[in-house]
Amino acid sequence: MGPQEKSSQDKRLTPSNQIILGGVQRAGQRLRMEEVMVASPGAFQVRLKIVCSSLCHSDVTFWHLPALFPMIFGHEAFGVVESVGEGVEEVSPGDLVVPSFLGNCGDCTECRSERTNLCDGAAIHNFLGVSSFAEYTVVDVSQVTLVDPAIPPEKACLLSCGVSTGVGAAWKVAAVEQGSSVAVFGLGPWVVEGARLRGASTIIGIDLNPEKLDIGKKLGLTDFINPKDIGDRPLSEVIVEMTDGGADYCFECIGLASLVSEAFASSRKGWGKTIILGVEMRGEPFSISSAEIMQGKTVTGSVFGGIKAKRDIPILVKQYLDKELRLDEFITHELGFQDINKAFDLLVQGKSIRCIVWMDR
Repeated sequence: MGPQEKSSQDKRLTPSNQIILGGVQRAGQRLRMEEVMVASPGAFQVRLKIVCSSLCHSDVTFWHLPALFPMIFGHEAFGVVESVGEGVEEVSPGDLVVPSFLGNCGDCTECRSERTNLCDGAAIHNFLGVSSFAEYTVVDVSQVTLVDPAIPPEKACLLSCGVSTGVGAAWKVAAVEQGSSVAVFGLGPWVVEGARLRGASTIIGIDLNPEKLDIGKKLGLTDFINPKDIGDRPLSEVIVEMTDGGADYCFECIGLASLVSEAFASSRKGWGKTIILGVEMRGEPFSISSAEIMQGKTVTGSVFGGIKAKRDIPILVKQYLDKELRLDEFITHELGFQDINKAFDLLVQGKSIRCIVWMDR
């Protein structure tokens, strides 16, 4: 079934049908193809036929962590609604959607508030609520967003997590201002793109991988720092000097407590804002100077870039179709589903920004 086709009742899966998936039995194990039975959607659930997925750093992070196994990974995807459960009214079979790990039920206190994009209305049943490394998956209706069919599947797929998280952090969480200075620790290209869209005049990328310089410059990076190249000088000292007092906005995209502290020290006194996107990979706390907090600096966390999926993803789709938001540059590789492990290798080796995994290739 192609991405534009409607599902017909007689072609729908039954609970006894088997699907192919890419899953693991234990942490760090190579993904393997297996057949499993897929359940019918329950009340307020949607079953999707996955057209394509892209590999996110979160997949790699959780792949190495102890968890409930066996597990089907994948959460950044584009799919077609195959069937719906009781009570589902906002989508129908044949609709084109992107799933998101963060629900947006629209009814809970958090969804009705502009203060947060968190949602208490959906339960997590599989990997980040999606598990898209499979031909079909069942998700809560609060986790699917209708998209304009004019956007290509591989571009829409990116909005399911990475782009929304990075662009949203600059747009929704930081509210980067025109002419401001931005420092991105662990060069997240999505944050760079968001800062560019918001009109930042200085965008500094900090990363140990020199290969990220070229893609960063294509997206609007004005400066690049490899910490290996500055000798014994504190990184924060270099950034404060480059920005004549500190960056207006600092984004930590890796998930290291030490880097959060460095980002905070690099922000400007008076109004500098540090936004944490990365989940601390070792579970360690971070410490910041209380004196600097008293001087007006702030630090805040960001989940999914502050994006409310059902409202904001269609805005990002329109920005792409209007040639404002760039997505094409982020796709560096495309592979068939059988080569899913190669996609992991490319990301782990730092050779890929986004690898699209097509289910039918």
